[in-house]
Amino acid sequence: MSYVTPGKEYSRDSRYITTRITVDGRDGYRVEPHRYRLVVSRACPWASRAVTVRRLLGLEQALPMAIAGPVHDERSWTFDLDPGGRDPVLGIERLQEAYLAREPGYDRGITVPAIVDVPTGEVVTNDFPQITLDMSLEWTAHHRDGAPALYPPALRPEIDAVNEVVYRDVNNGVYRAGFAGSQEAYADAYERLFSRLDWLSARLSRSRYLVGDTITEADVRLFTTLVRFDTVYHGHFKCNRNKLAEMPVLWAYARDLFQTPGFGDTVDFDHIKQHYYLVHSDINPNGIVPAGPDLSGWLAPHHRAALGGRPFGNGTPPDPVLPQETVPADHTPVPGNRPQPG
Repeated sequence: MSYVTPGKEYSRDSRYITTRITVDGRDGYRVEPHRYRLVVSRACPWASRAVTVRRLLGLEQALPMAIAGPVHDERSWTFDLDPGGRDPVLGIERLQEAYLAREPGYDRGITVPAIVDVPTGEVVTNDFPQITLDMSLEWTAHHRDGAPALYPPALRPEIDAVNEVVYRDVNNGVYRAGFAGSQEAYADAYERLFSRLDWLSARLSRSRYLVGDTITEADVRLFTTLVRFDTVYHGHFKCNRNKLAEMPVLWAYARDLFQTPGFGDTVDFDHIKQHYYLVHSDINPNGIVPAGPDLSGWLAPHHRAALGGRPFGNGTPPDPVLPQETVPADHTPVPGNRPQPG
């Protein structure tokens, strides 16, 4: 598949379906347990945000999840991990079918995460930044006891400000480097990426978490990029000034989160590599998936607790991963897929 436009900088298509699922149902979709299905791929960083937030808040029962395979073609993500290649609840082979059910002439990106209305089979939204915020704001009646406050009112302006620059320079910045169509576009993305990572390193040298003294939405959004950095972005996207493992503060911060329940136990490194190295055929035409890197370092002590802070604030860690959602043992360095905070 082609993602690079020669001579141009990369521009993400952000024309999302922005319908929201709310307590009052003002957009036509009311929060109801078991009515919707969250469709994700563990390969996708945007979808992985939703997987982590859903787990931290304990929404597994209220908002069931469908996991698409790690690769897709021009048409859509597929449910090739399920028996018969169909999602057992929606009964579809391709996520595209749910988008077309919502808009028969749909001509935008078939993206994950997407929330599908099970009774109609229609996509409700694929607006990934809002999806995780609404999990915190609109689904509160279905949060687990001890769920953390990921988007507390007093910190929202600062969280929003951090999220904006992290998205621009880091989350989307790695794609701007990897899919750059000119040397100039690549150089600009590269410089902005590593300048922002240096800024983040300085910030996190003084504080265990990005905003406040507990995990927030901001940490979730940064983590899903950092956890992919050495595995794909450093080489595949030419973000190669340093590996994450060569940036001491960010590496320790990322390990701290990885070892916190809800983060590392949702990460599937095999799916991540399969997706990037097979789908992006214009920058990896031979489709060779690298054997490395060594993942054992993710479990090394991080010593971040010395900075203070409490991962879940006044809350508690989430329960163990549901058996049907456990990452295969050979796709993760997490023993028993149950990391412990350290």
